Amino acid sequence: MENKGKIGVTTENIFPVIKQFLYSDHEIFLRELVANAVDATQKMKALASSGDFKGELGELKVRIELDEKKKTLKVIDNGIGMTEEEVDKYINQIAFSSAGEFLEKYKDQIGSIIGHFGLGFYSAFMVAKKVTIETLSWKEGATPVIWSCDGSPEYTMKACKKADRGTVITLYLDDDSAEYAEKGRISSLLHKYCKFMPVPVVFGKKQEWKDGKNVETDEDNVINVIEPLWTRTPSDLKDEDYLKFYRALYPGEEDPMFHIHLNVDYPFTLTGILYFPKIKERMAIQKNKIQLYCNQMFVTDHVDNIVPDFLTLLHGVIDSPDIPLNVSRSYLQSDANVKKISTYITKKVADRLEDIFKTERQQLEEKWDNIKLFIEYGMLTEEKFCERALKFALLKNTDGKYFSLDEYKTAVEPQQTDKDKKVVMLYATDVEKQYAYIEQAKNMGYDVLLLDCELDSHYVNLLEQKMENVRFARVDSDSVTNLIPKEEAVKPEMSEDDSKALSDIFKAVLPEGNDYVVEAQNLGEEKAPVLITQSEFLRRYREMSVLGGGMNFYGQMPEAYNIIVNMQNPLIHKIWEAHKADGGSAEDFAKGSDLLKQVTDLALLGNGMLKGKALSDFISRSQKLLDNE
Repeated sequence: MENKGKIGVTTENIFPVIKQFLYSDHEIFLRELVANAVDATQKMKALASSGDFKGELGELKVRIELDEKKKTLKVIDNGIGMTEEEVDKYINQIAFSSAGEFLEKYKDQIGSIIGHFGLGFYSAFMVAKKVTIETLSWKEGATPVIWSCDGSPEYTMKACKKADRGTVITLYLDDDSAEYAEKGRISSLLHKYCKFMPVPVVFGKKQEWKDGKNVETDEDNVINVIEPLWTRTPSDLKDEDYLKFYRALYPGEEDPMFHIHLNVDYPFTLTGILYFPKIKERMAIQKNKIQLYCNQMFVTDHVDNIVPDFLTLLHGVIDSPDIPLNVSRSYLQSDANVKKISTYITKKVADRLEDIFKTERQQLEEKWDNIKLFIEYGMLTEEKFCERALKFALLKNTDGKYFSLDEYKTAVEPQQTDKDKKVVMLYATDVEKQYAYIEQAKNMGYDVLLLDCELDSHYVNLLEQKMENVRFARVDSDSVTNLIPKEEAVKPEMSEDDSKALSDIFKAVLPEGNDYVVEAQNLGEEKAPVLITQSEFLRRYREMSVLGGGMNFYGQMPEAYNIIVNMQNPLIHKIWEAHKADGGSAEDFAKGSDLLKQVTDLALLGNGMLKGKALSDFISRSQKLLDNE
């Protein structure tokens, strides 16, 4: 006898709502249908294990069959099946008071959540103009039934001749969903969503190359790995296993630095494997490389609401049935389970790094340059990670030697403590460009760190807060004697007028477009006549503003340089005496003083600031001065 009825919704537009709700994510229909088939198969296994079912299980597989000509797609399982009453309960009754209300409430959510509202099966209507269900329950004496619906609230259900246990869902594809009648499209979707399902998923037959072409064999083409690496016990695995799995996940990518195997079952369930990728170009970092699974079913690769931001730089897999996928993103951020999972993953990452620091220090040093951006990012954005990382974070000096933060402070403290009892950590950002400054510091017996990461301006600020009595100074931010002042500096005795005149004559020969502060200092007869530095404070905050830090006004300011004039240098003494004897204006004196231009250009050249015509003029002037010798 045939039953007719209406699907239990209070509005007539449930199907348009489904299509509208998941408009950009139609492809997930296949994932939802396969997931249902896998669930039915798993339940069948459980019934057999418990002894409730004593018959023959048969071959427990989920099969996908496509007829490209007829534009039909079938999802077949031999799981528990359904009785007529169960079809009525699970298919005909959709527990929504209003489909419109549903759409409004969940409009900001990702398409992957539809199955969690009992709409998994109904996602089929996003691509099909008609859907049938043929099913036979495992229960003794059950009658097979076929259910049919053409996308309106009306359905028909009647007895059929299906002889074997399980369910066959047939989709008659819409004309505007013709892409899903293509073998390549279905194959790619199965690979994306179902490649780690816990039940074999079969799509067609395996092929082999024969007589110059691909020929189908009799062997099922199983598209998934039913026991992926993260479901296995870490002690049973070798490094090669993790490497092979990474290469399968990310073909063509460079091998990772190391991995972390996650495995916890209380107070939440979480498994997974995270990899530290090798970062080639630091600012070309790829996020969204962590794949989120729910019971081995792919959900999304956007995990930014589930793991801390810095961990989104990692690659790998997280699998948890305890992450709620059926709520808004704002709720997700405040969900207690999600917070616990996030905290756990952060702790596991810190544990792994600290363990490598303690037991495989050389390995950490060899890989530090490739992971330090990740560490610094984590320390800057996640307080709990920062607390842990202060123990294992490394610093590298310009000679390529590595130190922990405490080791380095202890090493430089005797030589690099200033008059205010602060340990001054000198650093360079570019060994070649700052070579002269580095050498000057080394000649004073100082050590210089290499901090060439994009986040280092923010990072040194953080370290100054976390390390007691420590400050950082870039090696080219002042004269070497002023970087670590041991006593109050003795400044040259100059009147206010003389100071202004000195400033005017040097500004007259400096490139336009920047701000300059000219300062007279006594650096010694052997030191350079002119030194160009940038204020540590202004330069650091300017760099921070480039990466964003609520300091954009610093980024809008012109470049500012300190022009340090060494009044004890014989050349400066000669220039100064000539100016006083000249008696004319600063501009006129500057125009006629090749020596003034030469010492200034030498300082500019040392800072990479002499270019174009100015560089050409310097070379010509140098030749002329040499010819006069």
